[in-house]
Amino acid sequence: MIVPPQEHPKDEMAEVVPVMEGSLSHSLEEIETSHNSRSGAVMRSLNVALVRCVGDLGAVMLETWESWLLAIQVHSAVFAAVDPARETVTCKIRQEERHLATTGPQIYLNANTWLNAFYFAIICREAARLDMLARIPVSLLRAFGGRLDEYAYAWVETLQSFWLRRDDLGTHLVRAVNLCVPARAGTLDGDEMDSLRRPPIMMLYHHLRGDAAGFDESLADAVRRHKAYWTADEDRTINIMGIVALGPLAIACLARANGLPFDVESGYLPNALLDFTWRGEFDA
Repeated sequence: MIVPPQEHPKDEMAEVVPVMEGSLSHSLEEIETSHNSRSGAVMRSLNVALVRCVGDLGAVMLETWESWLLAIQVHSAVFAAVDPARETVTCKIRQEERHLATTGPQIYLNANTWLNAFYFAIICREAARLDMLARIPVSLLRAFGGRLDEYAYAWVETLQSFWLRRDDLGTHLVRAVNLCVPARAGTLDGDEMDSLRRPPIMMLYHHLRGDAAGFDESLADAVRRHKAYWTADEDRTINIMGIVALGPLAIACLARANGLPFDVESGYLPNALLDFTWRGEFDA
């Protein structure tokens, strides 16, 4: 099944890439000590990785892969720096060792940022970073002082249990499924919950069962819902978060790595990322 992506203004977005990368570079200059810089780097590295895919739907260009690699480096670094037993942690960012001062809970260290970090780590096949993220206490993600829908924490616990092969995986997965429904939406609207948040959970459910047909259909459904959500009105259509289906892409990468077949093709699932074409080309 082929699900064509929405059209984005390629020329206009190509023009803003250097500006966005300049802002990201500025954030990285003070990432070792500044919380504002860390928060900015997280947001901007995500944005650059997504925008790069507008002019490179298959993610076959070196610059696109470098942007995705930088995104996982930044996202994992800010979570590595929550280790209370150390004063600093050393993380590689743009092939340079950075020494980040450690911190406690911060507003940018929330469950949504953790999920993006985990997705990036799966897509980039970064096992060591997945190990680190899987051991981040959910209590820390709750302690940042904001409020998120309860499903997010259940989904974090599901992914942590999955990666660490814990016996409580089924319990957390069932809880995530039950919480991720429009009727339980709080800070999210029901459409976002149903169209964007629930599909990756259902994909993992079919993946765990080894259900190739069910997984294929759930992936197709995830991409169709992603497209429908981000083309529902003009504001959504121009939002760069719609360029790649990040969560479904990550779970599809798991399936591909574990040999579970599927037939869905889409610009929302860049082929070079899905197939890990750049394997071994860079030391992340």
